[in-house]
Amino acid sequence: MPLNVWVLVAAQALAMCTAPFIVFIGSIQGRLLAPAPEYATLPVGLVVVGTVLAIKPATWLMEKLGRKQVMLLGTCMGMLAGCLGAFASWLSFFPLLCLAAVVGGTGLAVVHQYRFAAMESVPDHMAGSAAARVLLGGLVAAWLGPEIATLGSAAEAVHPFLLSWLGLASVQIVALVILAAGYRAQGERAREAHAGGGRPMKEILANPLIWVAISAAAIGYAVMSFVMTATPLSMTEMAGHDLGDAKRVIQLHIIAMYLPSLISGWLTRVIGIPVMMGAGLLAYLGCIGLAASGDNFYHYLSALALLGIGWNFLFVGGTTLLPRGYTDTERFRVQGLNDIFVFGSQAAAALSAGVILSWFGWSALVMLAVPFLVIHGLLMLVWLTRGEGVRW
Repeated sequence: MPLNVWVLVAAQALAMCTAPFIVFIGSIQGRLLAPAPEYATLPVGLVVVGTVLAIKPATWLMEKLGRKQVMLLGTCMGMLAGCLGAFASWLSFFPLLCLAAVVGGTGLAVVHQYRFAAMESVPDHMAGSAAARVLLGGLVAAWLGPEIATLGSAAEAVHPFLLSWLGLASVQIVALVILAAGYRAQGERAREAHAGGGRPMKEILANPLIWVAISAAAIGYAVMSFVMTATPLSMTEMAGHDLGDAKRVIQLHIIAMYLPSLISGWLTRVIGIPVMMGAGLLAYLGCIGLAASGDNFYHYLSALALLGIGWNFLFVGGTTLLPRGYTDTERFRVQGLNDIFVFGSQAAAALSAGVILSWFGWSALVMLAVPFLVIHGLLMLVWLTRGEGVRW
C-alpha cells in the first residue's frame, strides 16, 4: 500500500472519533442539559442528520477543489464541533450541544470519503484492499472516542464533559496535521478539467451494477444500525441483562465490524465481490436466526458478531464494486449519491429502532430486516443474470 493509504488510515482513526464520542456522551450530557427527558437522545440523532446534509456539499467541493483541501476542512469542522461542545458544557446550554452534534456530523461526511480517496491512490486491482485498510481506522476510533469522552466526566463537577470536548478538538487537530503533512494529492487519479461531468445520472443509474453496489452498502448499514441501536435497550430493559453484558456485546460487535478488514479486501480479489456479498447476506441471516431464537447472553453475543461480519462484507463489497460503474469525471456525483443512500438509510434505521422495539419487541424487530436483505439479493440476481460488467 502506498503512503497515502496509511495516512488515511491514521487520519480516519482520529477524525472518526467524533462518531463514537457523541454516541457515548451525547445522551448522557443530553439528559443533564435537555429541557425534557425525551430530548436526551437528540444530539446522537443529529450527528447522522449533519452527515446526511453535508454529503452533497462535501462531494461537490471535492470535485471543485480536490480531496485534500476538503479533508482538511472536514477536520476543521471536527475541531469546531469540539469547541462548540465545550462552550455548551461551560454554559449548560442544550441547543449549543445539538449544534455541536450537527457540526460534528458534517465533519464525518468528509471522513466517509476517505475510503474513495484511498481507492484512487492504488491500482484498480488493489481498490478493495485500500478501502478495507481505511476501515481499520474505525476500529481505533471506536475505542479512542469513548476514552476521550471520559476525560472530564468525573473531574468536572461544575462543567461536566468540558474537558472531554476539548479532547475531541485536540484529536481533530492531530488528524489535520497528519493529512496536511502526509497526504499527497498527486496520488489521486488526475481529474479531468473539462465541463460536463460525464453521462447523465439517468444513464448511469440504468446499470444494475450501480444499484447492487449502493444497496450493498446502504442496506448493510441500515440493517446493522437498526439491530445494533436496539440491542442495549433490548438486553437491559427486556431481557434482564446488566449494563456490563450489553457493553461487552457492543464491543465485540464493533470488533467484528472492522477486524475482517484485514482480509476482506483480499477476499474481493480471491473469491470475487458477488461471492463475498453472498457471504455477507448469509452472515446477516445467521444473525437474525440467532437473535430471534433466544435472549440469553450468548444469543446476543453471537448474533451481534455475525452482524458485524455481514456489515463488513457488504460494505467493502459495495464500496469496491461502485467504481466499476462510473468514469473518473462521474465519480463525485455517484459517490455522493451512494453516501446519501447509505447514511440516509442509516439515519432512518437508527431513529426508528427504538420505536419498533417498544411497539413490537426484539424478535419482530430483527425479522423486519429480512425483506431488505431479500431486496439486495434480488438486485444481485438481476445484475448477475444480465452479466454486464460482472468480474468475479
